[in-house]
Amino acid sequence: MRKTGIIGGSGLESLNIFQHIEEIEINTPYGAPSSTFFKGISGNTEVYILSRHGRKHTIPPTEVNNRANIKALKMLGCESIFATTACGSLREEIGRGEIVIPDQFIDFTCRRTNTFFDVFEPGKLVHTSMADPFDEKLRKALIDKAVQMKLPFHAKGTIVTIEGPRFSTRAESLMFRHLGADIINMSIAPEAALANEAGIPYAVIALSTDYDSWRQDEEPVTWENVLKVFEENVKHVTELLIKIVQE
Repeated sequence: MRKTGIIGGSGLESLNIFQHIEEIEINTPYGAPSSTFFKGISGNTEVYILSRHGRKHTIPPTEVNNRANIKALKMLGCESIFATTACGSLREEIGRGEIVIPDQFIDFTCRRTNTFFDVFEPGKLVHTSMADPFDEKLRKALIDKAVQMKLPFHAKGTIVTIEGPRFSTRAESLMFRHLGADIINMSIAPEAALANEAGIPYAVIALSTDYDSWRQDEEPVTWENVLKVFEENVKHVTELLIKIVQE
């Protein structure tokens, strides 16, 4: 039986897609993960769901223990990871409520621990290749299923991860556009880097909720509006996850 991990926000753990549901608590050499895991069976897959920011969304982006989260999934034997995230759009063509399957990231964080190799063993230097940080097979599976389901989505995009928890200034938002980023969030880049170091294929379903701060013709992003758009469109994310996991 395959094993896969899902890292997402609050609410995913309540999906009624499992058989034989149980809650698992695990500790790692890097401390405790963000939450306990909900384990269940879906089709021929054993699924482990983790809430990135805690069950009640109490952990700010900078304080998420990404090393513990990825290490725990490794210890559980997960052979793939699907992550979900809300994101801001830096492109006119990526509208609110649309899904993006990123193929590249830019890490603009400055306070995260984003490697397992903070100390090298003598004679064992580790510099992980990160040219293509999101697993192409997992991305293709998501893309093919999104096409089949006729979801509003974009098959690629560069996601820039900022430190947070504040949103960008207008100048920063414009800078990220000029750097080539298509969407922006506060979670994915360090998580993806650690998954690559751990050798676990990793892919992301990003849901566009706003236009960050770069557009001059509308109010800049607010948390209240992010939540509103996310709640209106999260069904597309969950439906895509269900199909991928089951099939």
